[in-house]
Amino acid sequence: MFENLSDRLAKTMKSLRGQGRLTEDNIKDALRDVRRALLEADVALPVVKGFIAKVQERALGQEVSLSLNPGQAFIKIVREQLTETMGLEVEPLNFKVEPPAVIMVAGLQGAGKTTSVAKLARWLKEREKKKVMVVSADIYRPAAIKQLETLAQQVDVKFSPSHADENPVEIVERARAEAKKQFMDVLLVDTAGRLHVDSDMMDEIKALHQAIRPIETLFVVDAMTGQDAAITARAFHDALPLTGVILTKTDGDARGGAALSIREITGKPIKFIGAGEKTEALELFHPDRMAGRILGMGDVLSLIEDAESKIDQKKAQAFAQKLQKTGKFDLEDFRQQLIQIQSMGGIGGLMGKLPGMGQLKGQVQEGVAEKEFKKLEAIINSMTPNERSHPALLKGSRKRRIALGSGTQVQDINKMLKQFDQMQKMMKKMSKGGLKNMMRGMAGKLPPGMGGLGGMPK
Repeated sequence: MFENLSDRLAKTMKSLRGQGRLTEDNIKDALRDVRRALLEADVALPVVKGFIAKVQERALGQEVSLSLNPGQAFIKIVREQLTETMGLEVEPLNFKVEPPAVIMVAGLQGAGKTTSVAKLARWLKEREKKKVMVVSADIYRPAAIKQLETLAQQVDVKFSPSHADENPVEIVERARAEAKKQFMDVLLVDTAGRLHVDSDMMDEIKALHQAIRPIETLFVVDAMTGQDAAITARAFHDALPLTGVILTKTDGDARGGAALSIREITGKPIKFIGAGEKTEALELFHPDRMAGRILGMGDVLSLIEDAESKIDQKKAQAFAQKLQKTGKFDLEDFRQQLIQIQSMGGIGGLMGKLPGMGQLKGQVQEGVAEKEFKKLEAIINSMTPNERSHPALLKGSRKRRIALGSGTQVQDINKMLKQFDQMQKMMKKMSKGGLKNMMRGMAGKLPPGMGGLGGMPK
């Protein structure tokens, strides 16, 4: 998300370099570029007008400090205004109620509502250490009930059964009683979706809301609908007291208009963003960090939190010590690094959070990258432990056996070994100059879709 907007703003900042002062003349073109970039990102027109007016008011005549050039001063103003537009601070969930805290999740069909319930359940369990139960009140789609049951098993939370011939209020009341009996901290309620906002949907969900009185009412909306997402959220909020928004499919939208419009139009905060189908692909929405991502400054804090929650710390520490002590990096280490990169959202997810890496992110094709990761992992899994530790052993007959076992070709293994050799050099750079140096080097030395190397055939 925001790649196009980030690129446009980066060019705008460059145009201000070398100026000694921000004046009406030298920011006129910059403001026009920012306005155009926001409109192309599908930000709602009233939001764009208000944003530009506030930036202009703050920027005109501002003296540039000794440590800042005009471009840096302007980008500071833009970042602060972006943060303010998106809500200033993170808005946590409210648990100040006698357990179980009931959280109702609503949204239109296709927005990713049921998946978001499972993601939120996993997030609450792993990050907040909550005991969670989920229940589906979607009596119109039996498949939704079954889907939630399957997802609940995947994320290892309690599931309260329901059936299509039951009343939604009775379903939730029974689930709440069961959750209380089992000392659950949170009850997540999945509700029926519709193809559009209509009076019947609103009447039904208002009755359910009035009956169960949830402490949080979250609206799930698809980021790919742009400013329409904010308009839909406002229409929903007019009928129901929302407490926040979950913005989904942010990995598939390069524009980002929804994130910049929702708070301004609805007055309600984005509380979470989802990026991808995997149940771990949910994170708290930090307006200040998102502003940093938009402007190419990265989001190191979120990267650190991802590393702490998703990486096996013992393995990571052992690997770091080994690399520092011996400087050696074998194929088993390579396999573990591939697994850890995938757990943190892939190469694209990492680059989006590293300062100054936005331009390289454009070289990454996420679908191709994931496919190639799996191929590399299959090849290494088909090796013996001794072969992983001593790649020099891999000659003709061993390569043919590995190719047969992994469903690949010998030339795939040759190319993988070439990539591994390059990765060894990158790891030495990492031990000397940090992760950023490694990522810069990796940009041209990974399989197709991951930075431009001639790579392995599909």
